[in-house]
Parts: sequence; structure tokens; C-alpha cells
Amino acid sequence: MPHRNWLLSIALSAAATLPLLADAQAQVKEAAAPAATRATRTPAPAEAYVYIGWPNDGETLHTRRFKVWFGTRNFGVAPAGVTKANTGHHHLLIDTALPPLDEPIPNDKNHLHFGAGQTETYIELPPGTHTLQLIMGDADHVPHDPPLISKKITIHVQ
Repeated sequence: MPHRNWLLSIALSAAATLPLLADAQAQVKEAAAPAATRATRTPAPAEAYVYIGWPNDGETLHTRRFKVWFGTRNFGVAPAGVTKANTGHHHLLIDTALPPLDEPIPNDKNHLHFGAGQTETYIELPPGTHTLQLIMGDADHVPHDPPLISKKITIHVQ
């Protein structure tokens, strides 16, 4: 008999958790839904802009590992997850086109996130010609409206 009670208890506990699992799955599905369902993007002032301070466009670098520093004007820097007017965080695009402007910016080797509010980094690139560009993202990594995008620069790594 005690064995049956133990099995019954486990079966009842499992049955009770099924609605919780379904709710958790629904939350994961909702979180993974495309950001295009967002009603609005975070506004940015028209006079704000972002730029790459170094390296310079056309620069030839004689090292594979180098510092890149970022700047903004008329706009602040805040970590990812922080919602504050006229702020965002940098994303460095390497050898890639701009991502969709109504979705979170991807996070991969071509889309580097600086969600702690960093304004400089070291990167390492193989020899060759490369492009660098910055785009600011809001608390949720979505580009602002209007988007704050730097000039795309070309560098040469030797």
C-alpha cells in the first residue's frame, strides 16, 4: 500500500505541473516572437549621431588586434536593459550590412554588442579589407527611430 500512495502522489504532482509547463512554453514562445510585432521603436533626437573615433576610414593597420573607439553626440550611453530617454548602447557591425531596423540587432561575430555601455573595444581581424559601422540599440537592442548609424568605414589589416 505505501508503494501505491507514493506512485499516486508522483502522478498527481506531475499532473498538477502540466499547466505550469504549458504556461512556461507559452512565455518562451512569446519571448521568441519576432520583434516586428512591437508597436513603436524608441525615439531618438534628430540631431543625435554616432561615429567611430578610431580607426579612421581608409586606415591601414599593421596589427590584427586593435582598439576601436566609439562616440556619440547629443545622445547618451546606457547599458542594455536600461530604459532612459535619449540613451542606448553601441553595436559594432563588422563586414556586414545593416540589420532590419524593426528587430533586435543580432548578436554574432559580425554584430558585436556592447550592452554594458562600453565606448571602446579591442577586436582582432584577419589580414584583408574590412568594414566597420556602428548602430545604437535601445534597452532591448532594437535600433532607434530614427536609427543612429555611423558612417561605414573601410580599413585594411596587414
